[in-house]
Amino acid sequence: MVAGAPRVFVSHLAGVPVFDPNGDQVGRVRDLVAMLRVGGRPPRLLGLVVEVLSRRRIFLPMTRVTGIESGQVVTTGVVNMRRFEQRPTERLVLGEFLDRRVRLVETGEEVTVLDVSVQQLPARRDWEIDKYFVRKGKGGALRRKGETLTVEWSAVSGFSLEEVGQGAETLVATFERLRPTDVANALHHLSPKRRAEVAAALDDDRLADVLEELPEDDQVEIIGKLQEERAADVLEAMDPDDAADLLSELPEEDKERLLTLMRPDDAADVRRLMSYEERTAGGLMTTEPIILRPDATVADALARVRQADLSPALAAQVYVCRSPDETPTGKYLGTVHFQRLLRDPPYALVSSIVDSDLVPLTPDTPLPAVTSYLAAYNLVSAPVVDEGGSLLGAVTVDDVLDHLLPEDWRETDFHGEEGVASGR
Repeated sequence: MVAGAPRVFVSHLAGVPVFDPNGDQVGRVRDLVAMLRVGGRPPRLLGLVVEVLSRRRIFLPMTRVTGIESGQVVTTGVVNMRRFEQRPTERLVLGEFLDRRVRLVETGEEVTVLDVSVQQLPARRDWEIDKYFVRKGKGGALRRKGETLTVEWSAVSGFSLEEVGQGAETLVATFERLRPTDVANALHHLSPKRRAEVAAALDDDRLADVLEELPEDDQVEIIGKLQEERAADVLEAMDPDDAADLLSELPEEDKERLLTLMRPDDAADVRRLMSYEERTAGGLMTTEPIILRPDATVADALARVRQADLSPALAAQVYVCRSPDETPTGKYLGTVHFQRLLRDPPYALVSSIVDSDLVPLTPDTPLPAVTSYLAAYNLVSAPVVDEGGSLLGAVTVDDVLDHLLPEDWRETDFHGEEGVASGR
């Protein structure tokens, strides 16, 4: 859904089918999950509760939703089949918002919520509740006789969090305004008990982003206090290289148990990364760069680059490979940089503009050589290719910096370098 598109009322989503990109039905929508926020901000829509064909109810994050239209929901195809469990900071829109008695801010009049509309924010993948459809009157037998009207979310009181007395719920809502680095900074200074409470209340994707910014000791402490299935979910949401670094700090028994609970594809990527020496290209790389086949167009490449969950370093170029197009791929053909994509027509094939002159890194390339490679060719990311010519992944400059800085650089940042951790 894009800016300017008709809003979606949640009552129209109840029971609609959910399809993967191939047109196969995954299940049906049974509810929507929202998080209340402080500061007069509208509730954020986190995802959908989907009943799959086995009648199990699972959670589908809004980041996995690519379209809501014509009485159907389309996903990216990546679905976690673990059973949905509501967390303290979450509210079920159909189950808890509808039929709720609230008040109009302007008049103080009590009204009943009949429906709620949601809308995707412009140029982002976030969704918010933006309007309420309400009925005046006291409800009950007289409910149908009252006037109905659609009002802005700000015109109704009863859905926002108070600034005090909300425990971890308010703290999590406040953290939503911050970048992951800043949340990590705040978590680092909490007591272990409080840190565990807040980590338990964060959603999987948010906690994964924050863990990637925390010192290793904090990462191990937090992941160790999560229920094992939840810990596996969070590890799946992390970048594979960061998940591999975290798992390598755990006892062997815990590491294997969590890997077993992870989805096989995610676990395979992490195991492969853990097989390389830490300070080599193989140990530094991510297994999820943008990979395209030779017959993809510039338009295809730009669509992939625009994905909101990509880091700037990974979005700076695409890697052209023969099938299969997941790491380890078929034969690696070369790279197309983002700047070149902007200079060529949308219909041009990426194979016609691929840069094949640079010799890619090998997985055993040591860290100093990786650093020199990026600096010499002014790159923010570089391909890693095995001896058979298959692309294994890409090393990004942020991962290189993590290993070039002193081991305690995050601790130093959090404890006294004013302004750095806050992004000022």
